[in-house]
Amino acid sequence: MKVYDVEHIRNIALLGHQGSGKTMLGEAMLFNSGRIPRMGSIAEGTTVSDYHPSEKERQMSVFSSLLHVEHNGVKLNALDVPGYPDFVGEMIMALKVADTAILVVNAAEGIQVGIETAWNEAATNGIPTMFVLNQLDRAESNFRDRVEQIKERFGRGAAVVQLPAGPSSRSIIDVLLMKQITFEPDKGTATYNEIEPAFQEEADRLHNELIESIAENDESLMELYFEQGSLTEDQMRQGIHIEMLKRQLFPIFITSAAENIGVSRLMTFIANVCPSPIEMPPAPTDTGTPVRTDSAGPPIAFVYRTMAEPHVGEYSFFRVYSGVLEQGMDLENAQTGATERLGQLFSLNGHEREQVTKMFAGDIGALVKLKNTHSNNTLRAKGSDVSIRGIQFPEPRYVTAVRSAKHGEEDRLAQGLHALSNEDPSLVVTLDPHLSQMLLGGQGEMHLAIAQFRLKNRFGVDVEYFKPKISYRETVQNSARASYRHKKQTGGAGQFADISLIVEPYQGDYHPPADISVRGETVLDTAWGAKLHFVDAIVGGVIDMRRFAGSIQKGILEAMQRGPIAGYPVGDVRVVAFDGSMHAVDSNDAAFKTAGRMGFREAFRQANPVILEPIDTLEVTVPAAYTGDVMGDLNVRRGRIQGIQGEGALQKIVAQIPEAELYRYATILRSMTQGRGLHKATFLQYETMPRSIQDKITKEAEVEVEA
Repeated sequence: MKVYDVEHIRNIALLGHQGSGKTMLGEAMLFNSGRIPRMGSIAEGTTVSDYHPSEKERQMSVFSSLLHVEHNGVKLNALDVPGYPDFVGEMIMALKVADTAILVVNAAEGIQVGIETAWNEAATNGIPTMFVLNQLDRAESNFRDRVEQIKERFGRGAAVVQLPAGPSSRSIIDVLLMKQITFEPDKGTATYNEIEPAFQEEADRLHNELIESIAENDESLMELYFEQGSLTEDQMRQGIHIEMLKRQLFPIFITSAAENIGVSRLMTFIANVCPSPIEMPPAPTDTGTPVRTDSAGPPIAFVYRTMAEPHVGEYSFFRVYSGVLEQGMDLENAQTGATERLGQLFSLNGHEREQVTKMFAGDIGALVKLKNTHSNNTLRAKGSDVSIRGIQFPEPRYVTAVRSAKHGEEDRLAQGLHALSNEDPSLVVTLDPHLSQMLLGGQGEMHLAIAQFRLKNRFGVDVEYFKPKISYRETVQNSARASYRHKKQTGGAGQFADISLIVEPYQGDYHPPADISVRGETVLDTAWGAKLHFVDAIVGGVIDMRRFAGSIQKGILEAMQRGPIAGYPVGDVRVVAFDGSMHAVDSNDAAFKTAGRMGFREAFRQANPVILEPIDTLEVTVPAAYTGDVMGDLNVRRGRIQGIQGEGALQKIVAQIPEAELYRYATILRSMTQGRGLHKATFLQYETMPRSIQDKITKEAEVEVEA
């Protein structure tokens, strides 16, 4: 297969909301380049991109798929990225290695949350961006309304390059070329003609607007514009190229991908105008200097994702950032230090692979059977100190407890979850030993359903999802005193320990009452993040604290691990040991540990104990039409609205809400907003829960203990 140098490579990511037509756009590109004899169908499960069983079953993209075509001597690497919000991790991985973000907008439905998310991620990474208004063949599509919507939301830098020649026409007016392009049915071939008189006036106006958009940010082009009164096609093309790199101009193209209208012209624009890898800024690194895309440099590749495929093994998808990769080359993994020998190099179209002899800097491909390399790893020459900066994945939006459906498959479940999270780091597995539960976090219910499907089909383990326990905390609001005497006689040496304790909230410095004399203070950190402020106020030697202080503290920490009210870990508290007694023979560590534990429990129960619940800051982004419904629902969930911020056609609602009220919220929000809502929750603080809810939690704990 042909090998491409850096100047003849274009890396694009096809992004947008679910149903915008990204997969069919990729399909049309493959067809136009001669890679496939005819275009497939999503309904029939015959597209090149959506080849996984879970994708065919759901008729939607679940994983990003790598495609490549040649157009006018240029290799176009296209990443077809899922638009469903649950798979935002796939979008982030794709944008790590793409040089142009193509935001595919459903012309019938307009700007949706998937477009917003993709725009924000592309802006964060400084990636040149363009828009494609797709599905203009649909009767309900409205080109001019969509253009205004794009400009209103994303700024006046969005510039029209094409407009449709009527609602049911196979022609497009291109105001960069000032030609009317007609596309043949089923062939994709284009005929360039003069613009029909009916469209000439609007085409002239948009042509001049495009020239002004190009010239206003470039002094040399502005001077030419004033001198000539216009710009030539080549000058316009060069101006668009420069300003795309600066993210000052965002071209708007139109297509009907399923009908193969406008796609070949779009491919020509990508090949001629979109940036090559060598023109992009150096790749940031965690160690070493930033890496410029240069085939003459040392070999450096970044593995942006891994994926196991049946009958093949694990694919490692990579981008070459420097040098040239060849089969048989030995490279070092910057994260593990392991040496990897490169096997065959492949260019992919979905699951179809083509072996290549080498890959130059800027290219994207795949390797198989790397033993110690996973997503977010850098492969480099031995002795290099470079490590490409890793991908930052979003925090989970949906968390569920998980267990194997059959007893004895726990190890297989753990292995499967470990493998899936290595492939997709937006799947987060955590073990909460204090609540005895394994948690699986993802971006939504669909994300976790796919994980469940893969665990069954790949690892042969059935898993059950169930509502996770909330990490409540117990604490006290007042100060209380209690004494506990532990006395046990078993015939030989007995056990004796007598201790008096004060339990109170841990707030600031300790100011003891008149009858307490402080001899020493210790602050201990618990495994669950709380603090125990232990105060030694034993006077007169009634207890040998040099000998027994540690045992008393261990007993208190044991009691704190399962709180006295409902069995939840205890939050920050202060415990003062102020009196007691011991026996010269029968007092020992075990006795004082027991006395510390039981004395703490008694004092805790008398100090007005309460349960604290975690409160999250919640940001909900929705179209303005759904704002009232979402706010009403948040009020029902004990949410406190903090404010509303406008973001173009969308509204961002900020609220504080108990974590317990967010179980399955991703699914509920999606249903409430017809799939157009997104949310992000981050832990804020612990707060005392209402007494009625505390009583319910306490009763549930009592029932569980009895069971």
